[in-house]
Amino acid sequence: MQDSPPSNGKSGEAKPHRSLLERLTALIAPGPDSRDELLATLHDAHERNLIDADALSMIEGVFQVSELTARDIMVPRSRMDVIDITQPIAEWLPMVLETAHSRFPAVEGERDQVVGILMAKDLLRYYAEESFDVRAKLRKAVFIPESKRLNVLLAEFRSKHNHMAIVVDEYGGVAGLITIEDVLEQIVGDIEDEYDFDDEEDNIIAVREGKDGPRWRVLAQTEIDEFNEELGTALANPDVDTIGGFIIDHLARVPQKGEILEIAHLQDHLRFTILRADARHILMVMVERLTPPAADEEVIED
Repeated sequence: MQDSPPSNGKSGEAKPHRSLLERLTALIAPGPDSRDELLATLHDAHERNLIDADALSMIEGVFQVSELTARDIMVPRSRMDVIDITQPIAEWLPMVLETAHSRFPAVEGERDQVVGILMAKDLLRYYAEESFDVRAKLRKAVFIPESKRLNVLLAEFRSKHNHMAIVVDEYGGVAGLITIEDVLEQIVGDIEDEYDFDDEEDNIIAVREGKDGPRWRVLAQTEIDEFNEELGTALANPDVDTIGGFIIDHLARVPQKGEILEIAHLQDHLRFTILRADARHILMVMVERLTPPAADEEVIED
């Protein structure tokens, strides 16, 4: 009969050996007792180069996702790009091509009457089939309340393989929409999409003229001097260097994706639409030059 090894009084696998320094550190500086203390510890680790800025940002994003709801980051109803299946396809197809989204809520006359989701790729059959029935191509729409927590929503997106949900208010009316990309961007930051820029020289791209004049897609990191040179403007702010910083300083907050604001500065009157943003910073904006207001006209700023 073999001798049994000395027992330490505990069952299961042995704990990994910790050095004397690790045991002393744990004794002198116990772990954080709250979320704030944990974040402070992580910021301290970043300052000591133990974790990089991207890792810290993602960890903060994870905490934020557990606190935010669909209402906080949804695309508002008024800014949703929808298709009305009661209209001929030719009526809304140019909008589909211009916005270049992969999915569109399909409505019947009114925005509250969402009857499904149309995948843009399914429209390819429109050019191949003589009797194309758009209603037959619709996917089932998912409806969620405004109060749905983002961490719960993300789990549902993953388990049910959905990419878009329609947000409804307490009365059942459509309040907006939210995508899986919107949720993930709260954790990992901006995800490249149809507005991708090819290289560093593409900070400013002119696009086709809008109803009020020329428009440009501009990376928020673009220097104000470069912006002024390209657009012929005279924006100035001694406290910031970039267009994103200029907008945030003007609003005294970080705007949400889809938000629209007008800024009158000296002789310049511009409309900014936030194309891409996360909870921490702006990434891309659409800029439109508006007619300068008359001297006695009040400028309403968002």
